[in-house]
Amino acid sequence: MDKRALSERDICTKFITPALRGAGWDEMLQVREEVGFTKGRIIVRGKLVSRGRAKRADYILYYKPNIPLALIEAKDNTHSVGDGMQQGLDYAATLDIPFVFSSNGDGFVFHDRTGLSTPVEANLGLDAFPSPADLWARYRAWKGFDAEAEQIVLQEYFDDGSGKAPRYYQVNAVNTAIEAIAKGHDRVLLVMATGTGKTYTAFQIIWRLWKAGRKKRILFLADRNVLIDQTMVNDFRPFGAAMAKLSTSSKIIERQDGTTVDLSLALDRKRRIDTAFEIYLGLYQAITGPEDRQKLYREFSPGFFDLVVIDECHRGSAAADSAWREILDHFSSATQIGLTATPKETEYVSNTDYFGEPVFTYSLKQGISDGFLAPYKVVKVHIDRDVEGYRPEAGQLDRDGNEIEDRIYNTKDFDRSIVLDDRTVLTAKKVTEFLKESGDRYQKTIVFCVDEEHAARMRQALVNENADLVAENQRYVMRITGSDKEGQDQLGNFIDPESRYPVLVTTSRLLSTGVDAQTCRLIVLDRAVGSMTEFKQIVGRGTRVHEDTKKFFFTLIDFRGATAHFADPDFDGDPVQIYEPGEGDPIAPPDDTPTDQADGAIPPTPGEDETIVDQPGLPPDDRERKIYVDGIGARILAERIEYLDENGKLVTESLRDFTKTALKKRFASLDDFLKRWKSAERKQAIIEELEAEGLPLDPIAEELGKDLDPFDLICHIAFDKKPLTRRERAENVRKRDVFTKYGPQARAVLDALLEKYNDEGVLNLDDANVLKVTPFTTMGSVIQLIKAFGGKEGFEKAVHEMQDALYQEIA
Repeated sequence: MDKRALSERDICTKFITPALRGAGWDEMLQVREEVGFTKGRIIVRGKLVSRGRAKRADYILYYKPNIPLALIEAKDNTHSVGDGMQQGLDYAATLDIPFVFSSNGDGFVFHDRTGLSTPVEANLGLDAFPSPADLWARYRAWKGFDAEAEQIVLQEYFDDGSGKAPRYYQVNAVNTAIEAIAKGHDRVLLVMATGTGKTYTAFQIIWRLWKAGRKKRILFLADRNVLIDQTMVNDFRPFGAAMAKLSTSSKIIERQDGTTVDLSLALDRKRRIDTAFEIYLGLYQAITGPEDRQKLYREFSPGFFDLVVIDECHRGSAAADSAWREILDHFSSATQIGLTATPKETEYVSNTDYFGEPVFTYSLKQGISDGFLAPYKVVKVHIDRDVEGYRPEAGQLDRDGNEIEDRIYNTKDFDRSIVLDDRTVLTAKKVTEFLKESGDRYQKTIVFCVDEEHAARMRQALVNENADLVAENQRYVMRITGSDKEGQDQLGNFIDPESRYPVLVTTSRLLSTGVDAQTCRLIVLDRAVGSMTEFKQIVGRGTRVHEDTKKFFFTLIDFRGATAHFADPDFDGDPVQIYEPGEGDPIAPPDDTPTDQADGAIPPTPGEDETIVDQPGLPPDDRERKIYVDGIGARILAERIEYLDENGKLVTESLRDFTKTALKKRFASLDDFLKRWKSAERKQAIIEELEAEGLPLDPIAEELGKDLDPFDLICHIAFDKKPLTRRERAENVRKRDVFTKYGPQARAVLDALLEKYNDEGVLNLDDANVLKVTPFTTMGSVIQLIKAFGGKEGFEKAVHEMQDALYQEIA
């Protein structure tokens, strides 16, 4: 057996796996091969959506399930033993794995990321791979675990047997939190972007601490009733009878699987607490309030709970005088875990002041890069009244006949203290135009308004703009706000992917946090956003990917300039590259903005092996009277679409320009391309390579609207050559009469292949399987047809000659 001729998988099977077995690793429980840990970044170019290649580790070794200790990167034997180390270290940093090995089947290179080994990197023989006990001892020493801490850390995850497993970053978050608590930390902050599964992560942390007997009574707090209810019947369901809700209202809830459950309650009608439960879930507004009689949490002794978990803790728990802080201070002896999508609430109040620095962070940028979160487009629309302001004429009266105060009103005033109804109508018209132009008027949409009254007017304007669809179902447009019972009753239908209505929803603040709107494709901002935290929460309504409905990205239409809040380098990477026009410049950025900037933030070409996944065609605090002004008019000054990549950078090139740039990086010159095309045994292989790199040619062909061969598309787009249609190429071959040397049956086959190329653009004409379909089946059997060319070799040679003739002309 020639070892150097073996594939990478053979090296794994014949050398690496036996070495692990010999070192005492359990193949069924501790060894996993070909472990994919990301989904592959979603890349959006116009209507074309593709996924980059998912990251995959050759081996991950676990001490116990979901406690990864080591990673092995394998290479075939033509590589040196350490060739996989750099890739392994990159993966290990992402997965937070301390021990990294590289192998080519001859031995191992071992790298200790803990820094405790001397030397840090060493060569090992195939028979010297460390045992599970050896690596765990190193890990335990590195972390400084005593026997009690080790017991907590080794507590099993919950596994329902369904195959559902935490994502890699959830594993990292859970392990980091458990280890911090095991070592005595009593204030722990986890920062995870909206849509990354904070509640499921919290469940696994609570489960392990509860099962280990370290935390016996637990309080889980949230700020939305729907969050508590859904948490109890879904993620927290395994707690069963040990769990109850701090509420007096009985409620039947539907689970994700369609079954229903009656929630267990920890309060009776007189608000007396049943202390027999172990897991309590509560709405913080329900257990506290400004009056002493509302402070239900005081009915528990300060030492009753061992663990308090605060979901969405940015919502005020950081402020010393907040309602949540009251509860946290009362249970100050308990370990407290904060979950948030953003570490800071405002410039002046930070969660880190209370919890300390986060022990774990998983950002929106990372979620998009890994492919777990949806990227987004931003459409900025500038209305003249917002940009120029509005000043009433002297003595001008409002709708009620009162004189309007003479001052300049701007975007902060509109819909809060002064109402320009024409502006509302224009906003609704632009939203409707977007839906119509997108080709899908049923995409779930949230319009964020200044207050409930503004949301009501926006609903009316959208109803009028979409009268045809409202006539089919009046729930097409609905207002869902705190005071609107009819709207709130439809919230469940709005977030249900299976429910078509409502489609367009207007709100003020009710939907800005915690609502799991998986299929929301459009977010409209027609109000100012007060903080980065609030902005991220609003954006979070759209970041969930829903593959069943092909929701891979979402669009945010910004009428109020709120997207200035994108600049958050600590969480989302570098600030967005904003185009700032000078005097006399157009407000839209130029189309030729380069994508290959010096810092490399915008890659000129997509990642390797992309897969195409879709190719479609609060109310104001002051209650002062609002001024209503009619007949002022409003118009759009400018609008532009900005595509954001995973680094938060703008991409403004057209699909055609992008394709040209990428092709010219792939093929240095026309001669270079022609040489590559001519030498390729399978022309289709070149097309497949381009598709794998995120350059499918079908969308550009659709844009040109001609029946062009990929050869002509590339020559035309990349090198400005006049293209020939497939029919023109086929006719040129017939004119040259290149089939004369073959007999009648062979000529008939070649002529039919040429016609197939003309009609369908088939490139793999030398594949004998093509002879199994019409019209070839009427000419004879596959064996008979190939015999007409003197055998398979003659058939392939004839077809290659025909293909060479097809591409002889370059206009």
